[in-house]
Amino acid sequence: MTKEEEEAAPAPAPTEESGGGEKKKLSKKELKKLAKKAEKAALKKKASSEAAAGGNKNQNKNAGNKKKESTATTTSASSFKYEFVLSNFQPNDLSTRKIAVAASLYDIALTCGDKKKSNSTESSMYHGPCLSLKSSNDNNAVIAFGCNAILKALASFSTNLGFNSMTEIDEWLEFERTELRTSSKVSKASLMKLEEGLKKQNGYFLIQSKLTIADISILVTLNSLKKSDIEESPTIQTYLKHHNQSNLFSQIDDKFPSLLELPPPPFSYTTDPSMCKAVLSVFLNAILQVFPSISISQDLPPLHKIVTTCTNAKHGDYQCSVAMPLFAKLKKSGLLSSEFKSPQMVAKAIVEAVENVQSAQSNNDKHQVIEKLQVNGPGFITCKLSSDYLQIHMNRLLQNNQSPFAPTSTTASKVVVDFSSPNIAKEMHVGHLRSTIIGESVCRVLEYCGNDVERVNHVGDWGTQFGMLIQYMKEEQLDNKEGEGNQGSISDLTVFYKEAKKRFDESPEFKKTSQINVVKLQSGDEECMKIWQMLCDISRKEFQKVYDRLNVKVYECGESFYNDKIPSVIEEFEEANLISVEEGGAKCVFIPKDKVPLMLQKSDGGYGYDSTDMAAIKHRVFTLGAKRVVVITDFSQADHFKKCYAAANMIGWIDDQKLEHIGFGTVMGEDGKRFKTRSGDTVRLVDLLDEAYLRMKASLEERLKEGKVMITAEEIPSVAAILGYSAIKYFDLRRNPTTNYRFSYDEMLDTKGNTAIYLLYAHARLESIIQKGKDQYNVDVDQLISSSKSLIQLQHASETNLAYHLHQFTDVVENTLVDLFPYHICDLLYSIANATSEFVTNCRVLGSDEMESRLLLCRATAIIMRQCFDLLGLQYVMRI
Repeated sequence: MTKEEEEAAPAPAPTEESGGGEKKKLSKKELKKLAKKAEKAALKKKASSEAAAGGNKNQNKNAGNKKKESTATTTSASSFKYEFVLSNFQPNDLSTRKIAVAASLYDIALTCGDKKKSNSTESSMYHGPCLSLKSSNDNNAVIAFGCNAILKALASFSTNLGFNSMTEIDEWLEFERTELRTSSKVSKASLMKLEEGLKKQNGYFLIQSKLTIADISILVTLNSLKKSDIEESPTIQTYLKHHNQSNLFSQIDDKFPSLLELPPPPFSYTTDPSMCKAVLSVFLNAILQVFPSISISQDLPPLHKIVTTCTNAKHGDYQCSVAMPLFAKLKKSGLLSSEFKSPQMVAKAIVEAVENVQSAQSNNDKHQVIEKLQVNGPGFITCKLSSDYLQIHMNRLLQNNQSPFAPTSTTASKVVVDFSSPNIAKEMHVGHLRSTIIGESVCRVLEYCGNDVERVNHVGDWGTQFGMLIQYMKEEQLDNKEGEGNQGSISDLTVFYKEAKKRFDESPEFKKTSQINVVKLQSGDEECMKIWQMLCDISRKEFQKVYDRLNVKVYECGESFYNDKIPSVIEEFEEANLISVEEGGAKCVFIPKDKVPLMLQKSDGGYGYDSTDMAAIKHRVFTLGAKRVVVITDFSQADHFKKCYAAANMIGWIDDQKLEHIGFGTVMGEDGKRFKTRSGDTVRLVDLLDEAYLRMKASLEERLKEGKVMITAEEIPSVAAILGYSAIKYFDLRRNPTTNYRFSYDEMLDTKGNTAIYLLYAHARLESIIQKGKDQYNVDVDQLISSSKSLIQLQHASETNLAYHLHQFTDVVENTLVDLFPYHICDLLYSIANATSEFVTNCRVLGSDEMESRLLLCRATAIIMRQCFDLLGLQYVMRI
């Protein structure tokens, strides 16, 4: 019998246990008697409890309400004598969801059948879901099987539907089965039929202007269809939206988690690159083997807390801490078996189940993931990753075009990253360092995971300061207005800006003329626009020199771009009655619990940062289609962006988009104060880079004289630039961006400790070993990989430890996607470098019996390190 035939078939006759344990069939008449008897008992109990509590307090209710209550009477689950069990069902499929909604509507107690008994003689007779009356001795009497039959059984136990109503319900259930629940697109004729049925009532129900199982069945199926299938039917869309927003439908997953919660999806231990998820999968399946009826979402801690890495490597690689909270939860709810006297006993049962889970894997996926499980303290379970599991993934890495695996569970989307953002006519200084290099790394991580990233340089190219710059340019260039002569006089942008600002502060006439220039510029005055464009062009060239040295790519979309978009933003806020006109005429938006508003328009009619940033948000969300917007500035702007994002939510721009701000701390000098030159000026970024380069160059030249490097004198300048710039970037990226830090050339250029120099030397050492294997022992790693002649075999503890750290790569990248802090990748790099040092110290590579395997491990390590360097925006060298 097919599933469709089962659901269309009448329910089998219910049974009742006789005294001898045999089961006899109950007629429909007897079944109804049971229901009515239970209903009367419930009403009698309710009446007596009301009388005891002083039932006369309800006498003032109007008759209309009483009449309404009498026509909608249902049997309360709390007082209904019988409890129902649903078995032989698929979690969260359409049939199960329909049954759960119906049970909720009629307030019927419905529990999940024990999965351990799903293959019993009784339930194996049926291919679809079975509804049974729960019995004290677990010999449950089957009431109905098949979705539609169960729906009708639940309705018959709870309402007094007339013959005509049940006939209509049958017709609509058949309509849903044959015309809506199809594999292809629903026909227009079927949709029209549904529309007509709704219009005969009030548009919200199909029968007697109240919710029935017919509505439930059709609504659940409609929710499973593509939106495009019903987009041409406003009536059906309204019908669906109305019920989806009701508590009945919106809260159903929380009410029946054991029925509607999907089991953990199959996990491929040999192909999925996530080590953490592999360990979680093993433990999760073991937990469900011990406690098959629990709800993952209701009874267990959040998934990311079930399995965590051990803080102390001596105890193991991973720790499962679920035994204590699970024991407490089940004990409190009365669902804990008497065999479990303590959390330790729960933990021991999980450990025993882990072995069953790992041995039950398919032949293609069968290997031990974790080993050396121990129960510690009140119920902590620690474990180690098995060398077999790790070496499988190390060899997969080499066969994957020698490329690490990106996370597989992330969803790619459009992301806008706003970073760097220097000001026109000002040189980039140390304050721009953090935004620029953090933003570059954030973009690289997002792009690596498949996101479409828009790299935005929100330069300060608009505003009142340009009035004074334009006026200064006019006065200083009176004798030379044409050609390249203009550019030569402002090559030092910092000096140019300072001189203009000095004139602005000292001369009232200059200040007044500058203010007039602002109006002219905003009006598109040709001369002002020409000078403004010249300032922008010269600044861009200066900026690009720095970006090239830092290996940064960013595309300008400055404040001026949004100038013509601001009026429509203000108009939209006005139409939404969110604008407050303050004294002087300024147009403001007040954010709840914040006394200082956003000012969308100044009292003089001008625009400021608030105006521009609100226009930028709208453009990025609606025009660019960004699902995630990340702005990277110093921490002092955190409140500003918090207000902007709140206003965007108030106006209704934000649906499922994420608006984020990464606020970074200050770069301090070694004296603990803001990093400045000896004269007190802000340090230019080019000077910072130059100093790192010169120091690194001198160090390499000294090492060359001592014979401690493997590069030539001609290679020193390029290598010094890579090491020097990488040292500055890594010294910043390796810490939480929200913190301040002291800038120290000596620390960042050190060859020991957590520095880029140490990491780059570790990587070069690996490549040196690989090259020596080829030159001295005729073992070509690339040929080993292409021919699959040899594989990595992890035999020594130091080899396994290194592989363990390498295999963390995918999980670390996925974790970085959450907060977008690059230090996670820096931490991984440093741990890999330390594990590499331990490996080459304890395990002889060249000339050993394990040489081929260990050379392959050296290559795997170099591959992961290079990918980490790339995600951080650090360049690397193969020899130092």
